[in-house]
Amino acid sequence: MAKKDTGNRDNLLEEFLKIANSALKNYPNSEQLTIELLNYSENATYLAENKSNGEKYILRVCRPGYHNLSEIETELYFINSVNENTSVDVSVPVAGKTGEYIYGVNHNQQVIYCILFEFLQGKQPDVDNKEKLIKVFEKTGEVTARLHEHSINNWETFNQKKRPVWNYETVLGDRPKWGRWQDGLGITPERLELFGKVVNRIKYRLKKFGDGPDRFGLIHCDLRHANLLIDGDDVKVIDFDDSGFSWYLYDLAAALTFVEHRPYVPDLVHAWIKGYRKIRRLSKEEEQEVPTFIMMRRLQMLAWIGSRDNQTADELGSEYTEQTDLLALKYLEYCENNNLSGQEW
Repeated sequence: MAKKDTGNRDNLLEEFLKIANSALKNYPNSEQLTIELLNYSENATYLAENKSNGEKYILRVCRPGYHNLSEIETELYFINSVNENTSVDVSVPVAGKTGEYIYGVNHNQQVIYCILFEFLQGKQPDVDNKEKLIKVFEKTGEVTARLHEHSINNWETFNQKKRPVWNYETVLGDRPKWGRWQDGLGITPERLELFGKVVNRIKYRLKKFGDGPDRFGLIHCDLRHANLLIDGDDVKVIDFDDSGFSWYLYDLAAALTFVEHRPYVPDLVHAWIKGYRKIRRLSKEEEQEVPTFIMMRRLQMLAWIGSRDNQTADELGSEYTEQTDLLALKYLEYCENNNLSGQEW
């Protein structure tokens, strides 16, 4: 694969840094804060630190045009609601000098929204340490079930709020928010045919599964290892930027992001379900549909890699697509063996 020209990305990050420094002025003692880039993906995320007293925060510079103000307000409403009403540890927004959580910075005739978050102690789980990861997934299942219980208990309130909807149409269908899976890296005519069969099967299974309030609601949508912090026995949750309305089982699929092809995945799924069932019921029918959501997320990320210019997309490249072949074949075989094929296709 040809190496990407990162010049445009570097220029963009220079602009984001200017915006970040402007945004910091809205917070107390901003002159004592220094910032360092932590991650650039959908947004630019910075560590803001007061060297004199050691206080740390996380500053997010939101990607222009990705979420509107109303959607961002709902994200923060969701986070604060989880913080106030559950035992789940989350990174809450920090109010600025005027008491607001969201500050807009005017830049090149655009308003770029910025948010300061609490800094949480902890380390990301190691995806190469199978035994520890299995334990993390059991705990993550518990944490996810608590989030889902909260979402169900507040379904009517949350349903009035504005957040993205992650359903078939916006993931793999005609309105994909992260790009078309057909435009992923390394797509060949053979893969178009193979993945097309998988997509049709997913569409059929999702229709059969349904989207009632006991299965579909406001969820985190991105509980992958990069958004979890392990602190002793605690699993803390950060980055609700992609939170939205989707199937509750999508949270399990999202937890496996970028590792779906690894041989330990069945053990992770088993551990997650074990943890989840400590808190909330998960039926056999729902458990049977887990592979459908894993494949849906996998193809969504294939599209994401093909449409993004960042370090993560560079590292995964077309190899991620190649590794999807076997998963696709196994999924089709799973559907056949479990009478989940459907006749429409």
